[in-house]
Amino acid sequence: MGGRYYNSKQQVSELEALIEKLPDPSSPLQQQAKPPIPATAKQLKPDQVQELIAAYQAGRTVYELGTQFSIDRRTVSDILHRHHVPMRRRGLSSEQVDEAVHLYNDGWSLARIGRKLGVDPTTVRARLRDRGVRMRDTQGRERQALGGQRSSGHRDLQ
Repeated sequence: MGGRYYNSKQQVSELEALIEKLPDPSSPLQQQAKPPIPATAKQLKPDQVQELIAAYQAGRTVYELGTQFSIDRRTVSDILHRHHVPMRRRGLSSEQVDEAVHLYNDGWSLARIGRKLGVDPTTVRARLRDRGVRMRDTQGRERQALGGQRSSGHRDLQ
């Protein structure tokens, strides 16, 4: 015998000490604190809204304006829609997609390409996939296809 569980007296005393820390089972349950009410969205003043609209019409992106006014880019879009501001074409032009394909094939990350082109990395990924570009994993390797095959079509040898 012996070993790890041999000194049961010490284990029992530690267990008793833990039990003493528990609340009395005969006392009523304490109610949980209510979760905090989420803060309301930041409201821009009318002059800030006009500044935001003017900046968008001058070429700033919803991402840039979101950062500038400390609001989410979707809030920027909502404000622009509420004020009937025509939205610019979203996404990438054909030339930008060509550039993205070139940069991705040169080893650039989706995030880096997105920053360069001023769009979200998921937009870059979608346009690359539309063009049939084989995607890499986060370590730069081609993604694994189903069935144990690499996307190149070669089976892994075992």
